Amino acid sequence: MKQFLRWIILGGTLFFLAKALKDNWIGVTAIRINGVGWAIIAIATGVTLLAHTWAGWIWTWILQDLNQSVSSPQFIQVYLKTNIAKYLPGNIWHHYGRIVAAKNANISAGAATLSVLLEPLLMLAAALIIIVLCSSQFAAANTTLVIQILQLLSLAVVLAAIHPRFLNPVICFLYRLKAKKSTATKPTVPFSLKNYPVRPLLGELGFMGLRATGFILTMSALGSLNVNQIPLLLGAFSCAWLLGFVIPGAPGGLGVFEATAYQLLQHHFPAALVFSAIALYRLISILAETAGATLAYLDERLPK
Repeated sequence: MKQFLRWIILGGTLFFLAKALKDNWIGVTAIRINGVGWAIIAIATGVTLLAHTWAGWIWTWILQDLNQSVSSPQFIQVYLKTNIAKYLPGNIWHHYGRIVAAKNANISAGAATLSVLLEPLLMLAAALIIIVLCSSQFAAANTTLVIQILQLLSLAVVLAAIHPRFLNPVICFLYRLKAKKSTATKPTVPFSLKNYPVRPLLGELGFMGLRATGFILTMSALGSLNVNQIPLLLGAFSCAWLLGFVIPGAPGGLGVFEATAYQLLQHHFPAALVFSAIALYRLISILAETAGATLAYLDERLPK
């Protein structure tokens, strides 16, 4: 059933995007990119690469908050090398690769696993914060109150879930449940979250800001934008990214992100411009992630 649901979601989003392309084909083919536009696209690619590098650094902060001694350059390399694996079926292999690499670096398996669980929760919280602040820019007037209430409730749940008061008892229970089979004595939990992860949360807000900046630059490379449209694009991007992140069957948010962004922005910008921008941004994202993995691989093999 889970596999069937994934194919239904993927098929539905691809059908929606194919129809959008058909409806806007003439407008899409009429778009031209000049020299300045290509320069902006290059900058957008660099900003997106910077966002992923920044996310790798935030991962080291999470591990440090779990009382683990880590080498930031080494773990940023691991993060960049494994990031491209999120496009593999299952959408878990980038997390698995990071856990294995952390264990090989003498990080406890529990702390490594918890770090890759905390990271997406912090990303979700950051995206929800931006959505709550910007949702009035793209939500329909008659549904704004209901949507904002749901957003605030979701944000409250996520922020509470990463609080040490709630998270540490869960860590303790799971660790002792696992250790119970191998020892008769009451085990001591070797790691816990001492303080609320404020620094990683602020870092993830920066990550979302950088990712959204890459998308906004892509839009500006294809057409003119006004400064007052930036909150709209920031909120719509965060909403599309969040749905692509949480909906199953979309490795890397492929299809879901594009369909959501198109639906949210088509009434505010020319539909052909929106479709072209989201398709181009997907290419930019993949290029930046591939470049990051390649650079990390080469840097790892340079003489120290």
